[in-house]
Amino acid sequence: MKYVIIVILMIHTLLGAKITYKEWEKGKTFSDYLASYGISSNLLESVSADDQKFLSDIQSRYHYYELKNDTGTLLQALIPIDEEMQIHLFKKKNSYAFDIIPIVYKRNIYFSKVMIENNPYTDTLNSIHQSKVAKKISQALKGAINTKKLHPGDEIDFIYEQKTRLGKPYIMPQIKIARVKMGKKEQFVYVDEDGHGYKSSSKSQAYTVNGKRKITFTRRVPVGSTGGRFGMPLRHIRVTSSFSYRRWHPILHRYRPHHGTDFGARRGTPLLAVNSGRVSYAGWMRGYGRVVKIRHAGGYESLYAHQSRMRVHVGQHVKKGQVIGYVGSSGRSTGPHLHFGLMKNGRWIDPMKVLRKKSVKTSILKKFTKYKDVKTTKYKQVVIKDAKINKVRLMRDIKENKSSFVWDGYQGLSIGVEDEK
Repeated sequence: MKYVIIVILMIHTLLGAKITYKEWEKGKTFSDYLASYGISSNLLESVSADDQKFLSDIQSRYHYYELKNDTGTLLQALIPIDEEMQIHLFKKKNSYAFDIIPIVYKRNIYFSKVMIENNPYTDTLNSIHQSKVAKKISQALKGAINTKKLHPGDEIDFIYEQKTRLGKPYIMPQIKIARVKMGKKEQFVYVDEDGHGYKSSSKSQAYTVNGKRKITFTRRVPVGSTGGRFGMPLRHIRVTSSFSYRRWHPILHRYRPHHGTDFGARRGTPLLAVNSGRVSYAGWMRGYGRVVKIRHAGGYESLYAHQSRMRVHVGQHVKKGQVIGYVGSSGRSTGPHLHFGLMKNGRWIDPMKVLRKKSVKTSILKKFTKYKDVKTTKYKQVVIKDAKINKVRLMRDIKENKSSFVWDGYQGLSIGVEDEK
């Protein structure tokens, strides 16, 4: 499919078509987008039940591409729904068609040399014209050196990996390694995958923790005292499919996002509210079948799909561990199971990073402590992936007096075609 798209882009370009790059407006729906181009709502009826649920996942501030002819008619659109998948809308004679396809992007390593005049962020931004890189190099240096000691004339050299999509920077860059020259002194900063910088590549580093020495004892307390924690939606847990931005669909035999966790269970198994909250939806939802959604404190909302029967209604307040429905296989399903989804501030997250092992307990053993002020020296082992390889590459670029890559003008269609290869 990706090669077909590029061929079409090239043909339309020769015919005078134009590609535009836009930001998705807050609150805008896919239906609104179709209406803005006068595309018939019958297209939505042709979309499969499984794909319909992803239309609402288009996030504001995501950037998308459009291809129009010289009369302003929309020929194609590529609209991301997450970091890995996108909607492909395209014109077919007198109608439009729709699919969800993987996002194709290119990874490249870039070199930058920044001379200090003000501070690392400002000087990097002025040097390469890429705010995301400026932000990430500032973050990496902050963890390893005192940037307040940098003076005009000092130098920062670094390499970083940047994904590009159709010629534009895509997702945050990843700094690999940096060299800081402060006068005659030289300091290397090794950067991990989280963007944190360290003075060494792989050795124990000491740090002092101002804390308290614990005197612990246990006491049994009611489960209500841990009500802020999320429990599991079933009493007996068996995960059959995990959260993924890009999963091979067992029925459709295509890549699709899987914004949740599937739990295997027999039909009729009780489903439990993972935390206290208020029911925001209880009814039929295409693809998901019978669905209950519950809003919780802290911006969370949980989803329980494919139910055989529901026991709650919209607006009802439920407690953690309360039965809200029963396992079934309604909607698009290969058999009885629970599809459980969890959103934080309107974005899907991996439920297994939040859920605790058990949902229902009448009481738990809880540790209580008394403390004495102490200072403790601890050690952590820092292992930076490809640290030596990155250092060799950086030193080679410095020795060759390589110029910084500047992002102005790196936006052409020809680059977009290269990205798809």
